[in-house]
Amino acid sequence: MSKILFVMTGADHWTLADGSKHPTGFWAEEAVAPYQAFTAAGHEIVVATPGGVVPPLDQGSLAPQFNGGEEGAKKMADALATISEIQHPISLEDVGLDDYAAVFYPGGHGPMEDLAVDSDSGRLLTSALKSGRPLGVVCHAPAALLAAVEQDGTNSFAGYKVAAFTNAEEAQSGLADKAKWLLQDRLTEAGVQVQVGEPWVPNVVVDRNLLTGQNPSSSAPLAVELLRKLA
Repeated sequence: MSKILFVMTGADHWTLADGSKHPTGFWAEEAVAPYQAFTAAGHEIVVATPGGVVPPLDQGSLAPQFNGGEEGAKKMADALATISEIQHPISLEDVGLDDYAAVFYPGGHGPMEDLAVDSDSGRLLTSALKSGRPLGVVCHAPAALLAAVEQDGTNSFAGYKVAAFTNAEEAQSGLADKAKWLLQDRLTEAGVQVQVGEPWVPNVVVDRNLLTGQNPSSSAPLAVELLRKLA
């Protein structure tokens, strides 16, 4: 089959408004569920990060309360351990878009720290959008859209409808009042139309070749929609 590029964070923390560093990385479910769906369909996954660093895991994403209990947490950890591609990423600046049939961005708070301001990622996103390739982005990963800027200063995704981690979800996670900025607000300021769903419930929005999901539980249904686009 074809190759799908996973663009993942290289940040192991998120700098809060008071300057403290909140430990983070990528969220396990948001990488595992799509990886399993894509590979089951016969696609090859290549992981890219800024500088080619191994993407750090948000250890909180393996907690039982986020995986339906102890058994679910163990299954998630075991599944993650089988994804060898995560341990051998290529450098984002070396990516050639023509090598890939689709691009996918898992979330976690990490992208709020690095991909939101990464110009290589921004250029890749703009190119992927304009190429017509399926482009999937989930949870906090839409922060990366903020770095996709046209020569006139406008955002490449202005006018597009997206799902992304909401202010309500950030508040319920206990970090909204500690953050320098909130994803829903910043996307809206950039002209992106955030389609807010119920907190923690799957919400997938498809606008042309852009497919976005609101939260971790949106990862699996988002992967299904991306595979439909590829088919």
